Amino acid sequence: MRSRSNSGVRLDYYQRLVHKIIMTNQNPVTGLFPASKENSHAWIRDNVYCILAVWGLSMSYKKMADQDEDRAKTYELEQSCVKLMRGLLMAMMQQKEKVERFKQTQNPLDSLHAKYSSQTGQIVVGDNEWGHLQIDAISLYLLILAQMTASGLQIVFNLDEVAFIQNLVFYIECAYCTPDYGIWERGDKTNHGLPELNASSIGMAKAALEAMNELDLFGARGGPYSIIHVLADEAQKCQAVLQVNLFYIMNYDKSTLITCR
Repeated sequence: MRSRSNSGVRLDYYQRLVHKIIMTNQNPVTGLFPASKENSHAWIRDNVYCILAVWGLSMSYKKMADQDEDRAKTYELEQSCVKLMRGLLMAMMQQKEKVERFKQTQNPLDSLHAKYSSQTGQIVVGDNEWGHLQIDAISLYLLILAQMTASGLQIVFNLDEVAFIQNLVFYIECAYCTPDYGIWERGDKTNHGLPELNASSIGMAKAALEAMNELDLFGARGGPYSIIHVLADEAQKCQAVLQVNLFYIMNYDKSTLITCR
C-alpha cells in the first residue's frame, strides 16, 4: 500500500473541514445553502462565496491527486460546485421575464431577486420588500461561472440556458450607469433605501464581462451557438467610470459621503 504524501494528508484535513462546515449544509434537492439553521433564505452572493472554498479544494485535489481515492474526492467536490451553480441558475431562470423587462425599464422592481428559498428555489419576498437590484451579485455569479467553466466543469447543459446566461450579460453590461443597492443591500450612504452607483458593483460587472467574453459554455464540446458575446464598449465604460469616479461612489462609510479634489 502506497504511503500518503504530506500534501495529500493536508488536503484530506481540509476536505474533512470543508465537508463538516460547508457541504453538510447544502440542500440535497436544490444545491443551495441556507443563511443559517433558522433562516432558509439563500442569497446569490453568499452561496457563490461559500462554494469557492469547495471549488478551490477540488482544483487542489486535481493537481495533487496521486491515488484513486483522491480522484474520487475531486469528482465529489466538483459536482457539489455544479449542483450549487445550477441551483442558482434554475432559481434565476424562473424569473427570466423580469430580465427582459429590466433591460427595457431599468426599474429596480423588475430586477432579479437577490435571494431565494434554499429548499425550493422559489422567491421568498416580494419585488418591493427587499433591495433586490444588486448587480454585483449577478456579476459575481457570472464571473465564477466563467472561471469554473474554463477549468473544465460542465455547468450549462443546453442552449436555453446559454440564451439565459447571454441575457444576464446584457443585464449587467450597463452597470456603469445603473444605480443599485450594492453589496450592503441598503442603497445610498444615508441608508434611506435609495439605489446609487456602487464601485463594487461596477468593478464586479467589469470583471464578469471580461471573463464571459467569447466564452464557450459547453467547453471543448461547444460550437458557435454556445459562445457568449460581450460588447467591448460596455466593459471599457465600466473601467472609465471606475477610474474617474471611484472615490466619489465608493461606500467606505455608509454614513459619510467621500469626495476627492
